[in-house]
Amino acid sequence: MIANALRIAAVTLTFGIAAASAQTTEPARPLLKSSVTVNSSLVRIGDLIENAGIVADVAIFRAPDLGTTGTVPVSTVIEAVRPHALIGFDTGGASEITVTRASREIPMAEIERTLAAAVSSRFNAGPAADITVVFDREPRAIQVDPSSRGDVAIARLSWDARNGRFDAALEIPTGATQHAVLRLSGRAFATVETVTVVNSIDRGTVLKASDLVVERRPRADVARDAIVGIERAAGLAARNVIRPGQALRAADLTRPEIVQRGQMVTLVFEAPGLTLTLRGKATESGAEGDTVAVLNEQSKRTVQGVVAGPGHVVVSTTAPRFAANLPATARTGR
Repeated sequence: MIANALRIAAVTLTFGIAAASAQTTEPARPLLKSSVTVNSSLVRIGDLIENAGIVADVAIFRAPDLGTTGTVPVSTVIEAVRPHALIGFDTGGASEITVTRASREIPMAEIERTLAAAVSSRFNAGPAADITVVFDREPRAIQVDPSSRGDVAIARLSWDARNGRFDAALEIPTGATQHAVLRLSGRAFATVETVTVVNSIDRGTVLKASDLVVERRPRADVARDAIVGIERAAGLAARNVIRPGQALRAADLTRPEIVQRGQMVTLVFEAPGLTLTLRGKATESGAEGDTVAVLNEQSKRTVQGVVAGPGHVVVSTTAPRFAANLPATARTGR
């Protein structure tokens, strides 16, 4: 009796283990992905369906172009995998799948820097940082295989210093060991920073920092006395009307006139031990530090003074003016 019970228990245990083993080894159900990223030019079943089994490496679609994204209807996927005996997979209720082709982007800024450095070093055109590159036709962003290695290299370059025209052939890494040739043309020229105005400025208007903007211009088009730096122009006045886009030159600006011709001003006579303040009328305009003529309203005499501030002119002497009226004996102390 005991032996029979043990045999029955052993058989039961064996069937239980076998059943559990069958459950754990049952393959997971294939599941359709909603979005995928692929690294090759072909889309395989395993890219789209998890747990695809032995057909996972079978290619069924062409991948989108490098760096782009496309969609595939689920119905199309079902038809594509049907010949490979993969049916009844879980679609998750999706109607389409998003497929992205992985890539490495080569920025146009990198190509511009490469060309500027080559023009600078090969043709002694000035610092590379000052060279601006303008393409005849702006190329699109360049997408290459993620496995590509290396930088953009110059295979051929010609440049005309007179007009800045260039023609170049660049080697672009497209794979682990592959390269492609990209041909570009345009202009590459040395530039300098210049200051111009945002809006039209009338004659005599004092420039503020908010009126000014810095732009880079071809060095050949900029005058030698062009102003560099907003701080060198702010606070100065326009000699004539200044138009937007006009590169400012030193000759275009002057110190602002803070005393105007015909203006009533405070006239200050200064001498050792004496300061006398009167009213006068300026007969000339002037900026701070300029010498202008002022009519003394009391004596009706015109004197020369230095503009010290708005409406403020100073006349300085080394000795008190009334000393000239004293007898010679008084002046000498005899």
